[in-house]
Amino acid sequence: MITVAPGESLAQARQRLVEHAEYGHWELQRTLLYRGGTRRFWLRRKAIKVESTLVAV
Repeated sequence: MITVAPGESLAQARQRLVEHAEYGHWELQRTLLYRGGTRRFWLRRKAIKVESTLVAV
């Protein structure tokens, strides 16, 4: 979960989210904007599909 203060710009928040997504293999699950201007972003692990490497003879 990433929390962004009301004074932080959306560009800065977006950059933090991009870093988490690229390097941690996360994707955005939910966004919530609170009354005071605080934003909270929930991230989840990106599902990675695995292909079988076994060869059937």
